[in-house]
Amino acid sequence: MTRRFPPLYALRAFEAAARHSSFTRAAEELSITQSAVSRHVRTLEDFFACRLFQRAGRNLQLSEAGRLLLPGVREGFSSLERACGTLLSEDGILRMKAPSTLTMRWLLARLSRFRHLQSGNEVQLTSAWMDQDNVDFHLEPFDCAVLLGNGSFPADWEATWLFDELLIPVGGPELAGQGPWTAQRLAQAELLHPTPDRRDWRHWLRRMGLETQVSLRGGQVFDTLELGMIAAARGYGVSIGDLLMVAEDVAAGRLSLPWPTAVASGESYYLVWPRTRPGNERVHRLSDFLRAEAAGMTLPTVTLLR
Repeated sequence: MTRRFPPLYALRAFEAAARHSSFTRAAEELSITQSAVSRHVRTLEDFFACRLFQRAGRNLQLSEAGRLLLPGVREGFSSLERACGTLLSEDGILRMKAPSTLTMRWLLARLSRFRHLQSGNEVQLTSAWMDQDNVDFHLEPFDCAVLLGNGSFPADWEATWLFDELLIPVGGPELAGQGPWTAQRLAQAELLHPTPDRRDWRHWLRRMGLETQVSLRGGQVFDTLELGMIAAARGYGVSIGDLLMVAEDVAAGRLSLPWPTAVASGESYYLVWPRTRPGNERVHRLSDFLRAEAAGMTLPTVTLLR
């Protein structure tokens, strides 16, 4: 490298002092003395030939130069931590990202069973709301993720298909046994929309040939399938759900399928992970387990349109 950079220890002291607005608290965090933090910051100020902090009484404030420097320093340390974390993650622990509805409706119970199969199957799960499922393995601290997609993933990822997304109307238990619904009855019902763009209902109605008979205007709009299904279970209307994710609630009588026709959305749930990440044998174990769990589920009897 031909460019000069200031010492890493000085940058770390500067970042901690800026975050705490205190040399003393920065010293406590870094396990060094307050005078050492002061010297490190002075080293940085000598390097850049400018003041990075200003004192206003007992308060420590960033100078204009310090405010310019801080965002890049913070991002630099965050990048270093992420890079090191990929090699220094806790032994035996997989860090997973997954959509919130899938987590609550299906994944949590399966991961609990996975952990109890044998030692070394620990999974640290982060549930995230994602309008469009995504993960950035370079910037986010995850070893694997479950995503809804069409199977087109980066070349340096591995992906295992888990199950297709099958959209179907869902309602409260009071709708069970009321006989088949008609387009007129569906048009008069309160439709619950689990996405602001109403895409799931739109896709189901189009495949059923009902898009001109049932209006998508009005109705409560939610951010997730989970909220839509909870509202449906409480009798607030008819939502659209995923067949596999509602299977256990339908079997237990907590939800019903007023129009028992499921439509494939064209997307599926996949477990994905980087090919070159250490510990891939653990991800393969998890992949095999989740595939077997999905394949072994008993789904409600419905008509399926692919």
